[in-house]
Amino acid sequence: MTGYGRGESARHGYKLTVEMSSVNRKQSEIVLNLPRELDPLEARIRDRINQRVARGRLAVRVLLQAAEGNGNRRIRLNVPLARAYARELSKLERALRLPGTVTLDTLLRIPGVVETSSELDDSEAHWPALAAALDQALEGLLRMRAQEGAHLARDLCHRVRTMRKLARRVQRQAPGVARRFQAQLVERIREAGLPAPALDDERLLKEVVLFADRADITEELTRLQSHFQQFDQCAASTEPVGRVLDFLAQEMNREVNTIGSKANDSLISNAVVQLKAELERFREQVQNLE
Repeated sequence: MTGYGRGESARHGYKLTVEMSSVNRKQSEIVLNLPRELDPLEARIRDRINQRVARGRLAVRVLLQAAEGNGNRRIRLNVPLARAYARELSKLERALRLPGTVTLDTLLRIPGVVETSSELDDSEAHWPALAAALDQALEGLLRMRAQEGAHLARDLCHRVRTMRKLARRVQRQAPGVARRFQAQLVERIREAGLPAPALDDERLLKEVVLFADRADITEELTRLQSHFQQFDQCAASTEPVGRVLDFLAQEMNREVNTIGSKANDSLISNAVVQLKAELERFREQVQNLE
């Protein structure tokens, strides 16, 4: 599901800002953008997010800013890195036969050569403020996702109601399948110019019984109703149910396909086509659900 959240927290003269947004994704994926000072906290940030978000692609951006007048910051030059860059850039100039030389200005513009750091070098000291900002952002994100989830839940419930009606229609038609097959078989015999058999003809009854056994869809309808009941349980749950519903959609699709192939009846086939169309819309929406 989609959503956005933002949080801020200040501690020890620093302000931490966390922004996160999510888009639909079948699995969970977290893309983190952290300042170097907070790199050691990446695993803890991911764990905290995973505790509350089970699905979707999350983009998380963390900003660390020093408050105005904070004297705890200093400039640090990464001399070994600058020396390595100077050496490699000089080689590149010679290889490409370019004019000019590597200047100090060029080196100072390279990321990592000039570093600002805090007297409070331990990243753990930033964790309380970061955790607070992260929780604020998560709360905002989850509120938006909850609103979207409520709309999705109403839509899914509507689609399941429609599928239940279609399944009941199939169930009403099922007992007459054998009778319609018998009538069609007698009609085909007449069209072939052969004498129509009596309705209690042994050979005719044998064909009808064999057809009725092959076309029996009682088990499939029972399992389909069971899947509908499992959906009701998911709809009442407060836990993430996206993956469960994804699995249920696959199982419902399996039963509907079997019903369509076994019934061999035009009236049931029409209901099956509508069931498949509604089920496909159901599956698309489930992909957006956590």
